[in-house]
Amino acid sequence: TLDLADRKDPCFVKFSEMEKMANMQAEINEVQPLLLSVTIVSTLQFYFIGKKCEILQDMNRHLEAVLKEKRTLRKMLIKPRCQESLPIEATFHKYVVELLAEAVTFIENLESHLQAVRSIPQIPNIMKNMDTALTKTEMLVMELEELAEQILKWSKLQKDVYSD
Repeated sequence: TLDLADRKDPCFVKFSEMEKMANMQAEINEVQPLLLSVTIVSTLQFYFIGKKCEILQDMNRHLEAVLKEKRTLRKMLIKPRCQESLPIEATFHKYVVELLAEAVTFIENLESHLQAVRSIPQIPNIMKNMDTALTKTEMLVMELEELAEQILKWSKLQKDVYSD
C-alpha cells in the first residue's frame, strides 16, 4: 500500500532524504578506515624514505670530506708508521710485552686458521672420500676375517696330518 501511495507527500520526502543520509553515512563509515590506513601507510613510507635520504646525505657528506682530504690521507698511508713512536708509560710496559707476545702467537697461528677456513668448502668431498675409505676398510676387514678362518682351518688340518 505504501508503494501505491503518492510519494510526493512531505512525510515520504523526508523519509527518502533520511534514507539517503543513512546510506551516505554507511558509505562514509566503510571508506573512512580505508582512508585512514592509506594515510598511515603513505605517511610511514614518506618517513622511512626521509630517513634513508638523511642517511645517504650523511654518507655523501662523509665521502666528500674524505675526498677533500685525499692528499693528506694518502701521505699518512704512505708514511711508515714504525718511525713514529708513542711514549708509553712505564706502568704499561708489562702489558705491551704481553700484547706483543699475543700478536706473535696470533701471527704464527694465522696461517693454520686460514688454511682451516679455506678447507671448509671442501668438507663435503672429504666426507664422501672418508665414507668410501670406511666402506673399503670394512670390506678388507671382512676379507681378513675370512682369511684368518681359512688359516685356522688349514693349521688345524696340518696338525691333524702331522699327528697321524
